Amino acid sequence: MEFKTTVVLFFLASLEYSVCYDYKTVLQKSLLFFEAQRSGKLPADQKVKWRADSALHDKGRKGEDLTGGYYDAGDFVKFGFPMAFTATVLSWSVLDHEKAYVKAGVLEDQHKAIKWATDYLLKCHVGDNQLYGQVGLGQLDHESWTRPEDMTMERPAFMINASAPGSDLAGETAAAMAAASLVFKKVNATYSALLLKHARQLFDFANNHRGKYSDSIADANNFYPSSNYPDEIVWGAAWLYRATREQKYMNVVNEIYPTIQYWDGFSWDDKKGGVDLLLADLTKDSKYLDKLKTFCDYAFNKQAKTPKGLIFYSESASLRSTNNMLIICLEAAERGVNAATYRKESKKQIDYMLGDSGFSYVVGIGNKYPTHAHHRSSSCPDHPAQCGWSFFNSDAPNHHMVEGAIVGGPGSKDAYVDTRKDAPHNEVACDFNVAFQACIAILVELGY
Repeated sequence: MEFKTTVVLFFLASLEYSVCYDYKTVLQKSLLFFEAQRSGKLPADQKVKWRADSALHDKGRKGEDLTGGYYDAGDFVKFGFPMAFTATVLSWSVLDHEKAYVKAGVLEDQHKAIKWATDYLLKCHVGDNQLYGQVGLGQLDHESWTRPEDMTMERPAFMINASAPGSDLAGETAAAMAAASLVFKKVNATYSALLLKHARQLFDFANNHRGKYSDSIADANNFYPSSNYPDEIVWGAAWLYRATREQKYMNVVNEIYPTIQYWDGFSWDDKKGGVDLLLADLTKDSKYLDKLKTFCDYAFNKQAKTPKGLIFYSESASLRSTNNMLIICLEAAERGVNAATYRKESKKQIDYMLGDSGFSYVVGIGNKYPTHAHHRSSSCPDHPAQCGWSFFNSDAPNHHMVEGAIVGGPGSKDAYVDTRKDAPHNEVACDFNVAFQACIAILVELGY
């Protein structure tokens, strides 16, 4: 198939770039992306004006209000597992690097981004052992190309419960609420206490009724299948220990951690890298940092790279995988592990994404960036103009700019085509942005 859209093909080059990037602006724009992903009734202070109220009839099986939350990616399903992961990392970033958000003038916006997720997750937790984990059907949702404001498809809700458990989903949601409870402790004590109450209940649900959520929510298995759940139980327990300092949570960590100690990495599906960082702080035991050093040394020195130097893990959403690694290694550097080297190498990777490669993979940053992101709501014109598959297949750029969104990224040879038709390389998603934003926050705090 021949594309007439903007084509950006990068090959081996030996040029050294010396561009200085305004990381504070990048941080600001990343938070605009989360606004663009909002579902439900939008607030009066909404900055992304091309969005409007949507999915106002999202309901649970018994009519529970499930409006709000974030659309997952370029589509309009609300997948609870990656959304909870996004909320956890948003909270973690501001807890440990608040100065960055103050420097960039977006501390309040960060709090709002977290609360938009946790308000929805609270709605989803309708009983001690009942948690809605998805609204919308993945394949049905993908059959239309329109604005979320114009959706007409059925949007059923799916839950986990004691007889259909999901320790990964419940454990991650517990982590999100525990982390957010710490964020709001001095800002909104009542809300903080509510979050911690639900975090405790959700953790007990995750620990007492064990199983994979994607075995219980069949549709999620087609889009976000879980590899396993022990890491989310440990992750949730570690966050609850950080929030409460109650030994019972560390007892769970000590029971289960040995079974996951070699599960290196970090993502919506893998919490081991984050667990090691939390436990290094909470226990002061050097073994956790030793594991992170082994992981990061391999990543920087032995992991495959593209010709222009991007650390490369996956043909699909390559930048997601790289940023998930970078946040772990930048945080390891914060704890004294090869700090100068890890920071220098991480900055090179981030700068590749922002333009050192000759192209910025972040919408609205630099002179050349994606104009055809695989993202329905920004691509479509305002109502009452029509969108649809004819527009999707056209060469026209997206009607709106989804500022701050990082796209999936290039292939193993630095090649990239800016077209809506290439979701693996040109889609955007909340979990893509959250690790990237966390990396940017560290660079801002360091004064780069």
